[in-house]
Amino acid sequence: MSEQRTTPNATGDPDTSNVENPVAPSRGSVAVEQAAIAGEPGATRGSGLMSGPVGRNLGLVVALVVICLVGVITAGDRFASIDNTLTILRFASTIGVVSIGMTFVITGGGIDLSVGAILALSSVWATTFATQNMAEDTHWAIMVFAALAVGAGCGLVNGVAIAYGKVVPFIATLAMFAAARGLAEIISERRTQIVRVDGFKDFFSSDVVGVPVIVIMFVLVSAAGWVLLNRTTFGRRTLAVGGNPEAARLAGINVNRHTLMLYVLVGLCCGLAALMLVSRTTTGSSTHGTLYELEAIAAVVIGGTLLSGGRGTIVGTVFGVLIFSTLGNVFTLNNQDTSTQAVAKGLIIVVAVLLQQRLARRATST
Repeated sequence: MSEQRTTPNATGDPDTSNVENPVAPSRGSVAVEQAAIAGEPGATRGSGLMSGPVGRNLGLVVALVVICLVGVITAGDRFASIDNTLTILRFASTIGVVSIGMTFVITGGGIDLSVGAILALSSVWATTFATQNMAEDTHWAIMVFAALAVGAGCGLVNGVAIAYGKVVPFIATLAMFAAARGLAEIISERRTQIVRVDGFKDFFSSDVVGVPVIVIMFVLVSAAGWVLLNRTTFGRRTLAVGGNPEAARLAGINVNRHTLMLYVLVGLCCGLAALMLVSRTTTGSSTHGTLYELEAIAAVVIGGTLLSGGRGTIVGTVFGVLIFSTLGNVFTLNNQDTSTQAVAKGLIIVVAVLLQQRLARRATST
């Protein structure tokens, strides 16, 4: 501990310029905030309004408007109808909830390739004969609990392997991708399980003033995610861990525990998305969620979250989800096959990553 001394000045009074201010913020109270700021590329470099979040979101809005114009021109009233808009929003809601969870994981410096498989396993477990029998005897909330518990459990396994087992996130989640999908096939015997619990179907298929419940759920999850990432210590710690894990550790953050919590969070999002998908299709299936990992990562990257971690945006992710959902709808209305859609999405991801790298280099050079 450094020694503080007072020495007389020219007037004979004690010089207190070197005495620590007792009411100043302690180092520990601002350590997390400093780590989070240090972890954000270009956080202290004001490189102009348009190069910041406002500029990125404005670019996403322009892209979405252009896609909508193309849809109106090529598909006419089929695209511009209210029913088609609700169809886009329903599809966007399911993948959107997964993407919100993925935003936290990628912002924290990780990746999760197992989200689609976890969603499938959650949907199968929630719709097994035993689960639905229990729901009919008690309450359909049993199905909700089963899906959320399975999702959180898979996320917990991923988190333990990555945070404490020091397995690379790519490998750990790839293993879960294979295991969860395989377990879903074993439980369902590769058969589609029909939902027969009326209370569950009535609730999730209902709407409020014309807006489907699953769309409202997506809005609520997005709002909660924004608050969690931007207005809480958990969010600041996520930025810090993703930007510089060692600096975050030295700042007093339990990096392993926080990483574990991030994967549990995305697992919960997968469980909730499974419920939304089951309500849309009235089935549980081991094929649910196929390629959802591609859809979620694409939406997050397009939205402006750095794949290297340290910067994340919930608003950008929502726009990214809407862009890909609308783009897929335009392709479908114009009779384009899924292979063409996959190629287009792949190209968009590559362009987005290249643009991110270019902007990052420009930020560090200014």
